[in-house]
Amino acid sequence: MPTGDDTPGTYRPLQEPFVTARCTARRISQLAALGAVSFAAACATEAPFTAPDESSALLNASEAMAAVQAGPPEFVPGEVLVKFRENATVTGRGRALGRVGGQVAEEILTGAMRGQGRKVGVTRVRTSRDVAAAIAELRNDPDVEYAEPNWIYKHQLSNDPYYTNGSLWGTYGAATSPANQFGSGAAAVWTKTNGRSCAGVVIGIIDEGYMYTHTDLVPNVGTNPGEVAGNGRDDDGNGLVDDVYGWDFAGNNNTVFDGVGDDHGTHVAGTIGAAGNNGTGVAGVCQSGLKMLNAKFLGSTGGTTANAVKAVDYFTDLKTRHGLNLVATSNSWGGGGFSQALADAIGRANTAGILFIAAAGNSTLNCETSACYPAEYANDNVIAVASITNTGAISSFSNYGSTTIDIGAPGSGIWSTVPTQSRRNAPVTSGYASYNGTSMATPHVTGAAALYAARNPGATAATIKAAIMSSATPTASLSGKVLSNGRLNMAGF
Repeated sequence: MPTGDDTPGTYRPLQEPFVTARCTARRISQLAALGAVSFAAACATEAPFTAPDESSALLNASEAMAAVQAGPPEFVPGEVLVKFRENATVTGRGRALGRVGGQVAEEILTGAMRGQGRKVGVTRVRTSRDVAAAIAELRNDPDVEYAEPNWIYKHQLSNDPYYTNGSLWGTYGAATSPANQFGSGAAAVWTKTNGRSCAGVVIGIIDEGYMYTHTDLVPNVGTNPGEVAGNGRDDDGNGLVDDVYGWDFAGNNNTVFDGVGDDHGTHVAGTIGAAGNNGTGVAGVCQSGLKMLNAKFLGSTGGTTANAVKAVDYFTDLKTRHGLNLVATSNSWGGGGFSQALADAIGRANTAGILFIAAAGNSTLNCETSACYPAEYANDNVIAVASITNTGAISSFSNYGSTTIDIGAPGSGIWSTVPTQSRRNAPVTSGYASYNGTSMATPHVTGAAALYAARNPGATAATIKAAIMSSATPTASLSGKVLSNGRLNMAGF
């Protein structure tokens, strides 16, 4: 992977230590009004459970029996949920129950049902018959509107190997299974979203390219809605031809993925949005529903300020031009000194409502007295991220700063997606690797921004940032080292 050099204005991915020049500029951040935002976030209404399509309740008898006999999802043995017709008499109801040896266990008539003018709710029936047979019998009764199993709903956690074997600690929480109290708590949110963790949200990855053909990334790959693939034209008038998956500003072409050298960008993408619950590899913070676009500006020798500005503005233009719900960019790079051009570009992103989430850096520097750009820019939309280990310690390599770095997140021993190659000139295939760095911590926070945006439609960039900051869990190793004094915790989203 590229390591770049230490020339001011040259940037590199933050997986390995880098050297920065000393300077006096400071980013003065504040936690104003976070108490009120914290309360709102904690009391936010959970997203409703996504039920099966309404027509599934109207299957014929043979389909109903097949559904029950097919195995998972599981249902309560000996119970059936029945909706009697509004005009059913006591005698008719009794006859229907008698046909299946049924007894009323519970009459369910909620306030919401009554608000719709219903007088008959749902009856939970205990039956001595086989559930499939009872459903078929009841659905043939003229006084029954529908009958169905009493399904058992379980947490929608990932069945991906790296998740289940304990490797993906950065997504765990104190009460998840597997558990790690120092993880980001993403898995706790998955249980509330029925797997649709980041539906409708777009994230921009400013980094190397990422392998959009990777098996674990394909479901969450985004495309430019204004471009027609392969027609050789600049369809959306942004000056870039066929920027379907994004643009390579280092190479000045539309080939954003150039092979195994783009491992860092691919690793970042996997932490944000690797597909979850697909029995393969890893799961990102945003298991599903997310769309990721790429602005590659890091090449084999790093990247320049000029291309960084282009990359940031690329996403600002995409959001403004196409109205994308693009809530944040992930920026796991650094190394140059202060740049007004880049600060202005980040400011334009702020005006468009895009968060700029940046890695603190990997040189064990105090960013109060040393330069840590772009993490240190004063723009309101910047969230600067330090790295912690799976024991809650600040990572030995991580930069820090009591007012310049905002929050800690998992960054040591992070498994994610990478391109692999068995030998030179062999085909590039989908693989996985464990990396360390504030580069790995940053995409956890980027995913958190997407997750919060999906659960709180219409939330502004300022609201999302405040929610992330106010939800931080106080952590001893980060006390006085980051503005929040704590680590990322999505469990309260």
